[in-house]
This record gives sequence, structure tokens and C-alpha cells, in this order.
Amino acid sequence: MPNDFNLPVIEEFRANGGRVGGYFEGARLILLTTTGARSGAPHTVPLAYLPDGGERVLVIGSAGGSPRHPAWYHNLLANPRATVEDGVFTYEVEATVLSGAERDRVFERAAEAEEGWRNYQSMTTRVLPVVALETVSGGPPNASSPGAALKLVHDAFRRELSLIRKEFADSGASLGVQLRMNCLTLCQGLRNHHTGEDTALFPYLADRYPEMAPTIDRLSGEHEKIAALVAQLQAVISTEGVEPATVQPEVERLTEELERHLAYEETQLIPLLDS
Repeated sequence: MPNDFNLPVIEEFRANGGRVGGYFEGARLILLTTTGARSGAPHTVPLAYLPDGGERVLVIGSAGGSPRHPAWYHNLLANPRATVEDGVFTYEVEATVLSGAERDRVFERAAEAEEGWRNYQSMTTRVLPVVALETVSGGPPNASSPGAALKLVHDAFRRELSLIRKEFADSGASLGVQLRMNCLTLCQGLRNHHTGEDTALFPYLADRYPEMAPTIDRLSGEHEKIAALVAQLQAVISTEGVEPATVQPEVERLTEELERHLAYEETQLIPLLDS
């Protein structure tokens, strides 16, 4: 069972598509449900995470700098299969505890992006564990209707872009490794989402509503524009020694184009999806 601190966070997270206020406001947050190592009962906890590509996220067992590893970490050691809720999807993951040079490299990446991780490490003699949660199976968005699902996915992209833009505003003279990874993960997510629409949703709607052909053609064309902006952003990020000031305009161009596209798609498709 969640403790008294976690319970209202979990309830707010589930009620608001992953958005919460208070201590976790503005953080990338998931709900991780593990199986109790001793009790065998499900145990849910909100955790900050780091994007790490499209198929896995990273979590750190800081426990606020406590001398003991958190309970969720012990649970994963006993049973690495767990469930993640990210505000849009609920999916099964397999946990892998990183070790050696890989663990140190990822932890340094996290601490470079957020000094709080280093502060937690300085408060304890234990080595804070870094755990990769890799997706093994999933399902549709956690929404009451197809239209609501589309809006939920779109809002997740909006929220992630907002976080990335803030990270650029707060960045120093060099582009941090984790900020690069955040951008690349977003790009992969956009590509996957638009590929799904192009290959499944749009053909379905075009067949069911022939009068929507001009709208579908416009949306498909906007996907091509966004794909070009994504490719440009990826190319700039991959340039060795690139500065944040060089990358940020690419992020802004992508944000502007994507915002227009998402708004238009919602006005045109949500009424059809929910009809």
C-alpha cells in the first residue's frame, strides 16, 4: 500500500493524466508498481525518471539520501517484472540494475542534469542504485474514448516539449548529455505516433469518412513537415560540441509547427473519433 505522502500524489497523477502539483510539480514522473519481496502484494510509488530512448526509462533509488535502499528497489531485485504508468499508458516493464561503468556513466548524466541527485549521494555511504525499466508489453492509452486518447497523447507531447524548452533556458554553455537524450526520446516518440496515424488511423478515417480526404491530406502533409524538423533537430543535437544556443531555435521551430498541427488535428478528428 502507498504511504501517506505518496497516496495523494498517486491519486492526483491518475486523475490528471500524469500532471501533479506540489513537491513533484514540473518533474518527469511515473508510477511504478512492484510486487512486494516479502508480502507478494502490489506496491505503487511515484518516481522521478530520466528518458532513455523510446523503450526504456531510468530511475534512481535515492530515497532522499537515506542510508537504506528504497523498498521498491528490493522488490525489483526479488521480482524484476513491474508495471509503469506514465499518465498516458500503463505498461509492463522488466527491470535491470545497472552496474559498474554503465551505472556511473548514467548517474553522472543524471547529476549533470539535476544536481539534486549528487546531493542525495553525498548524504549517504551507499551507492545509489540506477535501474533501467524496459518496456515488454503495453496497451492503449488510459482514456474513456478514442478522442480523449488522442488529446491525452497530444498533451503528453506538449508537456514534454515544455520541459525541454525550460531545460534549454536553464542550461549552461554546453549541451548536457541528458538534455540530448530528452530531445532524442521526444523525436522518437513523435515519429512513432505519426507513423501509427499514417498507417492505421488516417486510412481508417479516410475509408469511413470519404469527405475528410482533404483534411487527411493536410494532416499527412504536416506530418512530413514535422518529420523534416525532427530530422533537423536530431542532426543538430548529434553535432559534436554543439551549444544550446544553436539547438534551441530548432526546438522552438518544432514546437511552433507541432502546436499548430496538434490543435488542428484535435478540432478535426476528435469529433469523428467520438461520434
